Amino acid sequence: MTLLLNRSDLESLLDPADCLAALRRGFTAEAAELTARRIVTSLPGPGSATALIPGLITGIPAYTVKVNAKFPGVRPALRGVVCLHDLETGELLALLDSATITAWRTGLAAALGTHALARRDAGTVAVVGAGAQADLVLHGLSALRPVTALAVCDLDAGRATDFAERHGRRLGVLPSVAADAPTAAQDSEVVVVATWARRPLLNAGDVAAGAHVTSLGADEPGKNELGPELLENARVVVDDIPLAVEMGVLAGAGLGVKHAAGTLRDVLCGEVPGRVKESEITVYAPVGLPWQDLALAWAAYAAARDAGLGAEFDFLH
Repeated sequence: MTLLLNRSDLESLLDPADCLAALRRGFTAEAAELTARRIVTSLPGPGSATALIPGLITGIPAYTVKVNAKFPGVRPALRGVVCLHDLETGELLALLDSATITAWRTGLAAALGTHALARRDAGTVAVVGAGAQADLVLHGLSALRPVTALAVCDLDAGRATDFAERHGRRLGVLPSVAADAPTAAQDSEVVVVATWARRPLLNAGDVAAGAHVTSLGADEPGKNELGPELLENARVVVDDIPLAVEMGVLAGAGLGVKHAAGTLRDVLCGEVPGRVKESEITVYAPVGLPWQDLALAWAAYAAARDAGLGAEFDFLH
């Protein structure tokens, strides 16, 4: 029997603190022997198809295959499934809503990266792109450090206002809504950019010395949130260097391997320093890795079994 877990199920099962711990364990676990693959292809219309295979973490007796449809003009813009398989038999243990898994794993992994690279006293945060991923970054980051101020910018002013008010109440701060990305970033110590942009939203001079920028939008060819001069003068950490050069933040800026200081795994394992100088600008720009889907899918599956949630379906009947 396969367990079906929709968005409502997952949001009731997933806990940010537990997910942060699972992702941290994944980043610091022994690397899997197999090379994971991320496949992105354009479609005849406005969308793209993405597959991430296989999600593997040492110690978890399962693997994931994720298939996503990405259509920026539609809400939700991402739809698909995460298939959770038994590692020994291939049994399809669960089908999970990929939009929820992707938002949670991307946002919370980004919160880990942001916390690791930002100055210890950094608490003023700007959010550019008030969507699901930024929402989870802010939830995760506020669990790791105090957030003392919040500025929000989005193409949809109403969505920016709603995001700012909702998180302002939760954090106990008086938020502001900015007209554009540079205005939001100019006085912020942490900047989170999570958009579909194909032209840089922030360039050299838009970010203050000593600030940290997390860029989540450059996850496939053609997407680009940060200008090349900003990246050239920053300490850039990614989740996978070859992917960053092939389709991530470095590819979008026309930069190469030498512009990556290392990976978040290197930083969390103590092999590479996250920040060398207080005055430098740091950047975390992940593409997203298959094992992160497994970390949250396995946690959700185990919690669902314990709680008796989800619908069972027999594909072999």
